[in-house]
Amino acid sequence: MSLTEHLQELRRRVIISLLAIVVGTIFGFVWYQWAPGPVMPLGEIIRRPYCSLPEELRADLTSDGACRLIATTPFEMFMLRLKVGFLAGLVVSSPVWLQQIWAFITPGLHKNERRWTLSFVTFAVTLFVAGALIAYFIVDQGLYVLMSIGQEYQIAALSGQQYYNFVLALIVIFGVSFEVPLVIIMLNLAGLLRYEQVKDKRRIIIVVLFIFAAFITPGQDPFSMIVLALSLCLLVEMAFQFCRIHDKRNAKRNNEWASLDDDEASGPIAAPAPIGAATGVAGASPISGAGAVAAPTLISNGGGTQRTAEDRSIRARASAPNFFDDVL
Repeated sequence: MSLTEHLQELRRRVIISLLAIVVGTIFGFVWYQWAPGPVMPLGEIIRRPYCSLPEELRADLTSDGACRLIATTPFEMFMLRLKVGFLAGLVVSSPVWLQQIWAFITPGLHKNERRWTLSFVTFAVTLFVAGALIAYFIVDQGLYVLMSIGQEYQIAALSGQQYYNFVLALIVIFGVSFEVPLVIIMLNLAGLLRYEQVKDKRRIIIVVLFIFAAFITPGQDPFSMIVLALSLCLLVEMAFQFCRIHDKRNAKRNNEWASLDDDEASGPIAAPAPIGAATGVAGASPISGAGAVAAPTLISNGGGTQRTAEDRSIRARASAPNFFDDVL
């Protein structure tokens, strides 16, 4: 395909992806407040961790005692519903735009590259979803720890914008953090990281993971931090075990010298063998005799100087007016 044809194909796939996201956003916008049958509305799903807190930790701002968040600006409820609907539409339409991306890059990949790419994408999506689900089910515990501090003097009245930002940030952070073992596996498959390099550094890695979890969690509550750190420690250990098995299989497949460093000898060097005595050079064979060359004829010149007949002939031809025509 030419460059123009590639750009036309890219435009077509981008338009299809955007249309799918728009349709998904409309679906999410409607789903935010209405759902058929036993399915809960999207707003209720997101609000549920907050409403599961004890009543004494939540401000009662309604006359019927219902669990509701507050809005502090006129357009906050509409913008919040639109934001949540867009995120839901992005997730619902993901099979369409992911398929468009895959169809665009597939022609440029070899067969083994397609297999590896599909495997890693599937693994990455699975890890992200697992992290998001864990974050959703522990967000109420994190809120309980944060909102129970100083409850004798204060009571929390969260706005929808603040609460949803906290929940979505926690979900995204957990989902992205769960991709760490995938990065370790990719480095090992690329030959940049070996199990021998990390097997003795587990204590340092665990400390680094706990420090990372303490800084990355949005509320800095100890419960979310501990859950994220322990989950990462478990996933990283699983990735290390994969590296150990992969390195062991590579060592069996390859020769013994394949695992050596560039400056390390593969074995003892044999002693040099003695050099044999030099042999004599055969005598030169005689060259067949060439025909006798006629002796140049000497021509006497008036001034006593003698020249050969060939020299006289060359001088005669050089004096001709068209002697250098072939050169020019």
